[in-house]
Amino acid sequence: MISTELKTTIQGAYTRFLEAKSLKPRYGQRLMIAEVAKVLGDIDTDDEGRRSGDPAVVAVEAGTGTGKTVAYSLAAIPTAKAAGKRLVIATATVALQEQIVYKDLPDLMRNSGLNFTFALAKGRGRYMCLSKLDVLLQEGHAQTATASLFEEEGFKIEVDEASQKLFTSMIEKLAGNKWDGDRDSWPNALEDADWARLTTDHSQCTNRHCPNFGQCAFYKAREGMGKVDVIVTNHDMVLADLALGGGAVLPDPRDTLYVFDEGHHLPDKAIGHFAHYTRLRSTADWLETTAKNLTKLLAQHPLPGDLGKLIEQVPELAREIKTQQQFMFSACEQVADFKPGEDVEGRERPRHRFVGGMIPEHMREMGIELKKGFSRLTDVFTRLTDLLKEGMDGEVNIGIASNQAEEWYPLFGSLLSRSQGNWELWTAFTVEDPEDNPPMARWLTLSESGALFDIEVNASPILAAEMLRRNLWNVAYGALVTSATLTALGTFERFRMRAGLPKKAVTAVVPSPFHHADVGVLRVPDLKADPRDAAAHTAAIIRDLPELVEGSKGTLVLFSSRKQMQDVFDGLDRDWRKQVFIQGNLSKQETLNKHKARVDGGDSSVLFGLASFAEGVDLPGAYCEHVVIAKIPFSVPDDPVEAALAEWIEARGGNPFMEISVPDASLKLVQACGRLLRTEQDRGTITLLDRRLVTQRYGKAILNALPPFRREIS
Repeated sequence: MISTELKTTIQGAYTRFLEAKSLKPRYGQRLMIAEVAKVLGDIDTDDEGRRSGDPAVVAVEAGTGTGKTVAYSLAAIPTAKAAGKRLVIATATVALQEQIVYKDLPDLMRNSGLNFTFALAKGRGRYMCLSKLDVLLQEGHAQTATASLFEEEGFKIEVDEASQKLFTSMIEKLAGNKWDGDRDSWPNALEDADWARLTTDHSQCTNRHCPNFGQCAFYKAREGMGKVDVIVTNHDMVLADLALGGGAVLPDPRDTLYVFDEGHHLPDKAIGHFAHYTRLRSTADWLETTAKNLTKLLAQHPLPGDLGKLIEQVPELAREIKTQQQFMFSACEQVADFKPGEDVEGRERPRHRFVGGMIPEHMREMGIELKKGFSRLTDVFTRLTDLLKEGMDGEVNIGIASNQAEEWYPLFGSLLSRSQGNWELWTAFTVEDPEDNPPMARWLTLSESGALFDIEVNASPILAAEMLRRNLWNVAYGALVTSATLTALGTFERFRMRAGLPKKAVTAVVPSPFHHADVGVLRVPDLKADPRDAAAHTAAIIRDLPELVEGSKGTLVLFSSRKQMQDVFDGLDRDWRKQVFIQGNLSKQETLNKHKARVDGGDSSVLFGLASFAEGVDLPGAYCEHVVIAKIPFSVPDDPVEAALAEWIEARGGNPFMEISVPDASLKLVQACGRLLRTEQDRGTITLLDRRLVTQRYGKAILNALPPFRREIS
C-alpha cells in the first residue's frame, strides 16, 4: 500500500494548487493522480532500494482538457523523491517538452508547495560545437589540410558571406552571455544545412581533450542534469540511452521513474531506433573517396608504428567492399520490381518489399560478405580512434603530436560511425529470423542521388514490443505511459501488442471534462459515393464541400492521401479556393499562422491537411469550428513495416484487417476528432464523408469508439 505520509503529501499539494489557482477539482484529473500514485507509490524494493517485484507500469488514457501534466507531476514527483529516485518525463515533441519546462513545472512549483529541481535534457545535436564554430570562423575559405581530405564527410568548409555573418553574431552573443549555444534559444529560425555544420555527434567529439570543453554548451547542460530531481527530455533521448545500455546520458533506469507523455508514439519511435538503412551508390562513392583520401594522407605524412599500419589497411579493404557493393547494386536492380508507394506525408517513393522478410539466397550471401567487410573496416576504424584517443592524452607516442591527434579524431570518428552503420544494416538484413518471433521487414527504395538514381537497402523490426520489454519495462524502477489516445476500439490491446506492456501492467481510462454531446455534433452525410471509388468520392467532395463548411470561421479538412487532397483543391471553384491553405506549400507553422491571421481578420479560412495535421495541431476557438474528414484513415497498405506485420499476423492465422487496420484507423480517427475541442469553451461540428461508418460492421465499431458527440446520420 502507498504510505499515509506520501498520500498526505500528494493530496495536500493538489489542494494547495487548486486553491492558489482558484480552480475546481476535475474528476478525471483526481482519478489520474490516484491511479499513478497507487502503482508507482507501492513498489517493492530490495535492501539496495531497487525494485524487486514485477515491473511497475501503469498506462493512463486521459482526454484533452484533463490536465495530464499537472496530474502526473503531482503524483510522480513526491513519489520519486520519497523513493530516492529521479523522475524522467519524456515527450514526443519539442513543443510539449518546452511547455512542461517553461510553463507547467514552474507553475506547479509556485502553487503546490512541492519543492523540487528540474532541467531540460536534449541530445547533442541541439547544441552548437564551439570547436566547429572556431574552425568555420578562423578558416573562412581556407581549411586545414587534413579536413579538406574529408570533404565528403561534412567537413567541407566554404563560408559564404551570409554564413560568415551568422557565425560571427553567434560568437559575439556567446561571448556576451546573450546565447547559451542551444539551437532552440537562437532568436531566429536556423536552416538545417547551416546548423549541421555547427553541431557534432558523439563519434566526432573529443570530449575532455577539446580546448573548448570548459565552455561546451552540451556539457554545461549535461552537468546541470546530474543534480536535479526531474529531467524533462524526449522519447528519442530515452531510447538512445537505453540502446547504450541505460544510464549513459540519463540516470540508470533502475533508479528512474519514467513518464512517457504522448506515449502512443513510443512503439513507433522505438522501431525507428532499431531500423537501419544504407544507400548503395553513395556508400560505394564514400568508400572510394575514403580510399583515395587516406592514400593521400599517407603520402603527405609518413606515419610510423601502428597508426601507419592501420591506415595502410583501409584503402585496399574499402575498395574490396566497394566491388561487393557494386555486385549488390546489380542484384537489387534485377530482383526489384519498384512499385510507387506513398509515405505518411504523401511523398512518392518507389519500393520493393521482400515478402515475409525473405531475401533471395544469392543476395543473402552477398549481404553476408558485405557484413564481414564492414565488420573488418569498423574494427580498423575503432582501433584507429582508440589510438588517437591515447595520442590526445599525450601519454603514448603514436607518431603524431597530441594537437594533430585531436584534429584527426573527429574525422576518423565520422568514418567509424558510417562504417558501423553499414555493418548494422547488413547484419539486420542477413540475420536469420527466430521462428516464433516476428521477422524483420526488409525492402529496397529507389532514391535520387544527384543526376543518378540510388538504391536504399532497409531492414527494420516490425514490432518494438520485445525491445521495450527487455530494455525498458523490465529494468525501470517504474513507468507511466499517458496520452489522449492509447486505446483503440475501446481497449488497450493494440497498445499492449505494440509496446510490449508487461502482463501485470495497470491500465485506466479517465474521462475528459468536455461535455461532448452538448458542444459538438458528429455528422455522417450521404455523398452518394463510395470512398473505395476514388474518382467518384473526390467528385462528390468537390461538389458538396463549399456548402458543408458554410458558416464556419475556421475549418480543417483532413485527407488520407495527397493525391485526393490535390485533386479536390484543383476541382474547386477558383474563387472559393482563395480561402484555402493547402499543406505542403509552406512550412506547417507558417500555414497555421496564415490561417489564424485570416480568421483574426474576420474572414473565413479553410485548411487542407494530411496525417500530421490530424494530430498535435492546436486550433482553439474560431480557428477550428468544423473538422471535415474525407475518409476513414486506413493506413497506406504499402508501408513496408505495416505490410510485413500484417503478413506475419496472417501467417499465424490472424486477421490483419481486424487486428491492425481497423484499430489503427479507429485511433487515428479519434486523434483527428480531437482537433475540434481544445478548451472547455469550444463548440463545433465534425463531418465524416465516409458511409462505411454506418454500412460496415467494422465501421460501427469505429463509430462507437469516437467521443460521445451528438450524432446526425443521414
